[in-house]
Amino acid sequence: MTSRLTQLQNHFSTIAAKTKTDITLYTVDTPNGIKVSILLEVLGLDYKVHPIKMMDNEQKEPWFLENNPNGRIPAITDTFTDGAQLRVFESGAILEYLVDRYDQDHKVSYPRNTREHWETTSWVRYAPEKIEYGINRYVNETRRLYRTMDTHLAKSTSGFLVCDRVTIADVPAGAGRLLPVQWADIDLAEFPHLEKWLYKLLERPGFRQGRNVPSPHTALDNLKLTEEEIKAKAAASKA
Repeated sequence: MTSRLTQLQNHFSTIAAKTKTDITLYTVDTPNGIKVSILLEVLGLDYKVHPIKMMDNEQKEPWFLENNPNGRIPAITDTFTDGAQLRVFESGAILEYLVDRYDQDHKVSYPRNTREHWETTSWVRYAPEKIEYGINRYVNETRRLYRTMDTHLAKSTSGFLVCDRVTIADVPAGAGRLLPVQWADIDLAEFPHLEKWLYKLLERPGFRQGRNVPSPHTALDNLKLTEEEIKAKAAASKA
């Protein structure tokens, strides 16, 4: 009972009033999309969500192209410091904008031109947008990326990518790792430090909330499958 009360106290202590903004996020629940919603939640920002109907090609409609000429998610609009509307598109640019403007106390970032800033930026850019390969090259490249991160995390005393706390570096990398890698016949247990890091992130409220925007993120549901079911799905995906 005491343990349960402690858990509840810890949960409610993480709930704080969100900072009011004029941000509207245009997104779907893909790895790129949830990078932004996770950071918005981690920073405690109040924002609106416009789910994009990808199946209807809403991202190619003229009104959306005004927000992102490339016709892809995610994109945001915000009221800039001069009072005019600002558009920011591409996930990396959005993440940098959000920390530059709304993370003045460096909750998940570091001051510009510090060693930590450039280390963080390197890991933000390291997270791949997508891998344009066939299944075999996809599996090999994914393993290489995972191995690189696992080796790095093995040397981390905090278990996070940069220094002693969660930073913007963990956001895009974490979002990209929220895929059911068993479908590609990759077992996270091969990368114990990466696996521990991922589940450590998933325990954090901002990550739990942000990955379910604009709809419940079900990719990790595949982790509940039996080994036989996982192998069957992995084999089917290669057919």
